[in-house]
Amino acid sequence: MRKQGEGCVVMETTGEPHEFDECRMDISVNDSVWYLRAQDPEHRNQWIDSIEQHRAESGYGSESSLRRHGSMLSLTSATSGYSATSTSSFKKGHSLREKLAEMETFRDILCRQVDTLQKYFDGCADAVTKDELQRDKIVEDDEDGFPNTRSDGEFLHNNNGSKEKLFQCLSHKGINGIDFKGEAITFKATTAGILATLSHCIDLMVKREDSWQKRLDKEMEKRRRVEDAYKSVLSELKKKSHFGGPDYEEGPNSLINEDEFFDAVEAALDRHDKIEEQSQCEKSRIQRSSSVPSGDVFSCVGSHRFAEKVEEMVRNHMTYSLQDVGGDANWQLVVEEGEMKVYRREVEENGIVLDPLKATHSVKGVTGHEVCHYFWDTDVRNDWETTVENFNIVETLSDNAIIIYQTHKRVWPASQRDVLYLSAIRKIMANNENDPDTWLVCNFSVEHENAQPNNRCVRAKINVAMICQTLVSPPEGDKEISRDNILCKITYVANVNPGGWAPASVLRAVAKREYPKFLKRFTSYVQEKTAGKPILF
Repeated sequence: MRKQGEGCVVMETTGEPHEFDECRMDISVNDSVWYLRAQDPEHRNQWIDSIEQHRAESGYGSESSLRRHGSMLSLTSATSGYSATSTSSFKKGHSLREKLAEMETFRDILCRQVDTLQKYFDGCADAVTKDELQRDKIVEDDEDGFPNTRSDGEFLHNNNGSKEKLFQCLSHKGINGIDFKGEAITFKATTAGILATLSHCIDLMVKREDSWQKRLDKEMEKRRRVEDAYKSVLSELKKKSHFGGPDYEEGPNSLINEDEFFDAVEAALDRHDKIEEQSQCEKSRIQRSSSVPSGDVFSCVGSHRFAEKVEEMVRNHMTYSLQDVGGDANWQLVVEEGEMKVYRREVEENGIVLDPLKATHSVKGVTGHEVCHYFWDTDVRNDWETTVENFNIVETLSDNAIIIYQTHKRVWPASQRDVLYLSAIRKIMANNENDPDTWLVCNFSVEHENAQPNNRCVRAKINVAMICQTLVSPPEGDKEISRDNILCKITYVANVNPGGWAPASVLRAVAKREYPKFLKRFTSYVQEKTAGKPILF
């Protein structure tokens, strides 16, 4: 808002539809901008029409209203400007203005004096010209009369008549009334005054120039410092959220390029990691225990409406997910850290990255049952999951199958994601007594009437499986099996359709960074929680 006149508040408001998004509108109020999105184009048009009608009726923001209300802003600003200046600067400026006023006066005097002298010179010139004409006429008249003859034979003429006529002519012009000497002295004094005033003005301007030069040097030094600070801040902003408004966020018409997008995402993930490290200590103090149903519960399929779908997913993962990464599958090894290896196969569909990911890992001291239990149990989900903002169980289908809706933390400038999926835990008995049993948790997207997609989040689609097998090395002698004798082989597969318009290079870089971190963090959590507890086969 801006104060205009005495107690008058003028607010300039405009509403404009967006060029690409037919449901979006940008509301500008002076220097503030609100980016809004209506339910549909019809509601958006109604809002814009109402805002424009309000502007027209109230007169806010119009030029006529600004003209109609008087303003003392300029006068106040000028007065405050004088009060802000120093006394010496004010005196210098005041003296210079006085000298300039004197020069104006001198100019007027000179103009009048020049006019007077010019009038005098013109009168003299006219008198001389007429005198010559009259003298010629007198000579002609004397030639016709009786000339006087001297002894030397020359003629004598009487010129008294011509002198009298000349003086009479000058008298008629009024030239004798002009004090030529006085005018000349005054003219000389006036020009001397102008020269003195000019000299004084030059001295003042030289002093002012020195003062302004010092100010200029100070301002240039300030500008250099500001430019250095700007460059420093600009380099920092490359790793921070430095753009505002929906035009600089994830979208089909985003103005942010891939490098800036990646820098912003990476900076946001770094901040999340620091926050998580600080809160991890508090989480470790909280001891949570959850009841573990018997193994028979996890061996059955269940009788809920998604039972066939769950069984199909389990078969597919047991058939394809455990296959070797070699051959014609085109798996690429992207990360290798000790026992952990992460593979990726690049797949894009309609410009959306759908890269399947597969990770293998071996963890000592835990069983496949324990790993899958902590991965499936929602009571301890927040202890190890750092990317989830909140979640809730939409429906419990059976003792080993639930439907979960969860929203993930937003990583600017990417849009926030949510996912609705069915999570089932199963125990697959081995066909051969020499082979280990297999524990599996599969999470795959479903639809539910109590968790419909919304405009706030982009709905992602997932098909994830955690497959674990426990290998036991016999202890020496008659010793009981301890955690030193067990090893869990983990195969983690993820097929994720993130939706939205995030750049492919950014999604692949984030996946390469985050999946290994997740697997190490989760397996370390399971080792910590099971240490010192009875082994759960």
